[in-house]
Amino acid sequence: MFRSFVMTLTIPRLPRVRFGTQPGLVPSSVARAAVCAAIWAVQAHTPVWAQSEAASQEAVSTSTASATSPMPSEALPASAASGVAAVPPNDASDAAAKAAAQAKDFDTRQAVLDRRAAENNYRYAVAEHNCYSGFFVNHCLGKARDQMRVVQADIRQKQLALDVEQRAAHAQQRDRQAALQRAQDEADAPQRAANEARNVQAYEDKQRQNALDQAQRAAEAPQRAVNVATYEEKQRQHALDEANRGVSVPQGVSGATAYGESQSAFQAQLEAARRQGQQQAQERVERVQHYQQKQTDAAQHKADVEARQKQAAEKAAQQQQQQQQEQQQRQEQQREQQEQDQ
Repeated sequence: MFRSFVMTLTIPRLPRVRFGTQPGLVPSSVARAAVCAAIWAVQAHTPVWAQSEAASQEAVSTSTASATSPMPSEALPASAASGVAAVPPNDASDAAAKAAAQAKDFDTRQAVLDRRAAENNYRYAVAEHNCYSGFFVNHCLGKARDQMRVVQADIRQKQLALDVEQRAAHAQQRDRQAALQRAQDEADAPQRAANEARNVQAYEDKQRQNALDQAQRAAEAPQRAVNVATYEEKQRQHALDEANRGVSVPQGVSGATAYGESQSAFQAQLEAARRQGQQQAQERVERVQHYQQKQTDAAQHKADVEARQKQAAEKAAQQQQQQQQEQQQRQEQQREQQEQDQ
């Protein structure tokens, strides 16, 4: 058995011979040279990652020590010292860069641990294969298994430490983001309140302006009717004046007829416009009344819901109290029954 740097190599057994006692055998120097050549050939076929195990273990131990070593109190930021991840806006880019570097370091360390786990499994498989080519197989397998478990326990310990650091970093980043969001919400709160107040004021102004417009149209309705009557009177007076200027009887009759027809059409249009205006005014009044009714119904519905919720809460309290009383009565009856039995 010859031990290399990374694994145990089993050398095929050579026949035990005594050189110089039997004619025709190979001298001892030639046999030793053959054994050395076999060892060199086995070591030449050893994987590269196995030859660099010591370097990778030193890198893992160094990165773990640097990551798990406590930072001095003066090097900690104020957010870490106080337990709140409140990062000033000016340091947002620095915090993002640190978080990216920390995440890269976590990935590197995780890759090293994964590679060590794969190497450990490979070494155990090689040792298990070599154990079946010699004597004391069970002893050899147990020894290889123990070595594998020692390395596995070390990897597991480092993996747990890395997981703890990752969880702490994630919690710190989450707290920092929450603090930034809270600060942003607090900064935007006055603007949101101002916008809401402005919207409410604009709505109330529109409602008041609409009510004023409706009142003004209702107040101007009599004046509009007087204006229409005055216009019609002027039209009739104009027709009489034209008739008194000496228009011939046939022409006057035909002109009066045409004028009467135009006046009739005009009156019909005026009547239609008046009816349409009255209908629109009535629709506006109905919309206002409908809106007020909806507001009243909403308030009544809210009051009814609150009353039902209150009744339900009282009923639930009464039922709970009744259940407690019934439970107490059953317990008393059970105690009385037990006393009677005794």
